[in-house]
Amino acid sequence: MSNTTSTTAKQIVLLGIGHTNAHVLKQWASEPIPGCELTCISQYPSATYSGMLPGTLGDQFRDDEMRINLQCLADQAGAKLLLVNTIGIDRDSSKIHFSDHEPISFDALSIGVGSMPAGWEEHASSPTVVPIKPMQTFLERLDNRLETAGQQTPHSLKVAIVGGGVASVETAFCFQQHVRKSQASAEISIEIFTSDKHVASGMTNKSIRRIEKLLKARSISVHTQSRVTEVTAHEIATDDGRRFQTDCVIWATGATAPPVLKGLGLETDDRGFLSISKTLKSVSDPRIFAVGDSGTFTPNPWPKAGVYAVRQAPVLWHNLRAVIQGEQPIEYQPQSNFLKLLNTGDGKAILEYGSFTFHAGWCWNLKTWIDRRFIHQYQTGC
Repeated sequence: MSNTTSTTAKQIVLLGIGHTNAHVLKQWASEPIPGCELTCISQYPSATYSGMLPGTLGDQFRDDEMRINLQCLADQAGAKLLLVNTIGIDRDSSKIHFSDHEPISFDALSIGVGSMPAGWEEHASSPTVVPIKPMQTFLERLDNRLETAGQQTPHSLKVAIVGGGVASVETAFCFQQHVRKSQASAEISIEIFTSDKHVASGMTNKSIRRIEKLLKARSISVHTQSRVTEVTAHEIATDDGRRFQTDCVIWATGATAPPVLKGLGLETDDRGFLSISKTLKSVSDPRIFAVGDSGTFTPNPWPKAGVYAVRQAPVLWHNLRAVIQGEQPIEYQPQSNFLKLLNTGDGKAILEYGSFTFHAGWCWNLKTWIDRRFIHQYQTGC
């Protein structure tokens, strides 16, 4: 049931239900914007919390624990949920167009469709490539690939993880634990390939040294300054001419814009993300917002990380109301530092804050508490 039945109700639309837009949907349940109707658009019936994906891969969480049931969340808010494929925006008529649904109108639109790992499309024809996003389907796609590879090579599998960021490192650690728990009879080797000089770029040198030492202790090979240039059915090649046999390639590189953003007709940065101001508004249209990975403040881009998307939520909520009610928007001020927690898959985590670095069970307990506390607010009652 809608929060308002007025035929003149203004239409607020959330395109993609990532960390920031999910907050708006949850907030709407207790304090809907007067005179407005809310519509949510997603390709998937659930949203996946990125902070718990590696842990779910490592069998530390059940699959449902990392997911938000969007239909339930929409029902609680009195909002409409459309599971459709978006193909464009007509700003003159204020309509969003879909390949499988009639157009809908908007008075304010927030776009939060996340990102995809850079470069994966160049190798999409290879059956071995499993991009880590969309996260909603990653575990299923990975299991399917491993099952196929296991039938072809039942006793020894080689897995390559392309990308050396924190997500890649967590995936390597947690995937290794998953293998040990579920496929103990199979011999599986894991190798990380990164074009950077070190893994976990953005963390302190002290943290990086600890991560590299731990990877070595776990027999997870790391190939630095090695950009993957070719993926075949059985091999990958790097830009220095080396070739490596592989049965599965988990593609977890840095962020690039998902295809849907390219067809919206809005100004973008050089990676295809929507250009925004500090108010999170598109520079092309003051009625349209881009949040999380979807938007880039081009004069001084902030990293594509979930912690920024979460902190944008109150700003988006205020500014959506401001657009509808003709009030002044506020600006998002990205934090200069934040707590970093990296899951090492063994009931421990690496914690970094400022110059401090720890690797211990209590760090994992803290990470688990933070993650469960965050997602619980969107799962309550569902």
